[in-house]
Formats: sequence, structure tokens, C-alpha cells
Amino acid sequence: MPLTQQEARDLSARIQQHATTIGARLSVAIADEGGHLRLMDRMDGAPPLSARVAPEKAASVALLGRDGADLIKLQQSWPTVFAQLSEIAGTPIVAGAGARVIRHGDTVVGAVAVSGSTPQQDDECVDVALGLIPEPSPIA
Repeated sequence: MPLTQQEARDLSARIQQHATTIGARLSVAIADEGGHLRLMDRMDGAPPLSARVAPEKAASVALLGRDGADLIKLQQSWPTVFAQLSEIAGTPIVAGAGARVIRHGDTVVGAVAVSGSTPQQDDECVDVALGLIPEPSPIA
């Protein structure tokens, strides 16, 4: 089953909600399994370049079926091969934090990526929204 537009909207809303709670301002991009942009949101105050970086990270993760952290390792271990991937794919291949494959079961249905904050905050926003880590409890 493909990623629906409603699923993309809901995921973006969860990411933005968590970003707001931690004081991050970022752009959110969600791509389908082929790396085609399904949704793009730029929060007020997010850096302008983040609106270009997030879609490229989402497309890269979707096309290669690997999370951003895995692409960073690939880039570091095999820089020549990684550089050639952009030419082969016909689009920039961008490695970075805050980028995850979206799966339904074992099937890749898309990818989500954010850009605009620190790498740790980018990862946290995506991971909380995907339910990979719990929402931090407010300090009382």
C-alpha cells in the first residue's frame, strides 16, 4: 500500500509539533518510494536553504532505501562511489541527519527528511514523529 497524502500530512504535523516544543525551526519533506516529493512544509523561521535540502535528503533516502545515517557512513567509506550515485540517479544524492525511510511492513513506501536545525534535533524530530523514540517528558 503506497504512502497516502493524509499519512504524509499527519507525519509532517507531528514533526512540526515536536520541533516547536524543542524550539527548532525546520523544513519537512516527504517523498514517495521513487523519491518524488509528496509534501513540503517550511516552518516560520526555518532557514531558507532548508527548503531545498530537505527534499533532496528525502529523495536520496527513498531511492537508496537507506536512512540518512547509513548514507553518511556510505559517503565516508566510499566517497568516489557515493559521488557517482548522483550521476547515476540523475538527481543529487544527499546524506544527512534527520532522514528516514518509511516502511509499511518490509516495503519501502517513502521517506521523510527535515533540515534547518542541528543534526541531533533533526534526528529527534523525525524519530519522535515516527514513534522510534518516545516523546521526552516535560521537566516539572
